[in-house]
Amino acid sequence: MGFRFKFIAIAMFVCLSINPAAGDSSRGLMMATTTSTDNTGLLEYLAPEFTRDTGIELKWVAAGTGKALKLGENCDVDVLMVHAPAAERQFVTSGFGLDRREIMYNDFVIIGPESDPAKISGSSVNTALKNIETDQSDFISRGDHSGTHKKELALWQSARLPIPETESWYIQAGQGMLATIHMAGEKNAYTLTDRGTYIKYEHTAKGNPKLKILVEGDDFLKNQYSVLAVNPDRCKNVNFEAVQQFSDWITGEKAQTMIRAFKLLDKTLFIPNAG
Repeated sequence: MGFRFKFIAIAMFVCLSINPAAGDSSRGLMMATTTSTDNTGLLEYLAPEFTRDTGIELKWVAAGTGKALKLGENCDVDVLMVHAPAAERQFVTSGFGLDRREIMYNDFVIIGPESDPAKISGSSVNTALKNIETDQSDFISRGDHSGTHKKELALWQSARLPIPETESWYIQAGQGMLATIHMAGEKNAYTLTDRGTYIKYEHTAKGNPKLKILVEGDDFLKNQYSVLAVNPDRCKNVNFEAVQQFSDWITGEKAQTMIRAFKLLDKTLFIPNAG
């Protein structure tokens, strides 16, 4: 059901962006973004202020970073807000995007049941993955080429372990982050998530979530978010004037202050770092 809904949402969004007039701010700004900025409620919090300040309506579709970048390549959106720096740089190098600006960050954490069958609590990421593999504990992967999925694959490689795609205990959800967390909860499994989405999950569970943060703090777990313009030289329909206004606004003092103030359970979900 979740995948079907996401597909319909993307299809409807793409239909909105067919052949708009370039630079027409009246049609709004079309953005593809990662699921975490949507699931957490951050965009619903920021978008009204952006519209109030600029008169531009922000419309977005939430997908994994891989799908978001593909929407940019296909000229279906004007701007991207994503969190896979290596893929973003390649997107720019390939001529699909420009003006990449860092906005904010949080970090990735490994979560799992409080019983912790693989005994990973407090360990390093490398030790945690090795223990999960040895114990063959269920692990739910996003499996969707999102920024979180790309980070997870990099973590297996960093631990010098093969990606366990053929193992029965390794389950690829093909879903967004919140849906993946809920699947892990149903199966008493481990998964990798960004901290912001975990706090949203924790908030929904009234501060008593089934899955707990077990591994955190490694330097390699930083999760950087950036904004990128789709290159108007490749995509003639890009509303580049509106993109510039959004990029300036989201990296400006007001939006950065709002991002820092955005909290659930009195916990900060994202740390602004523009400039």
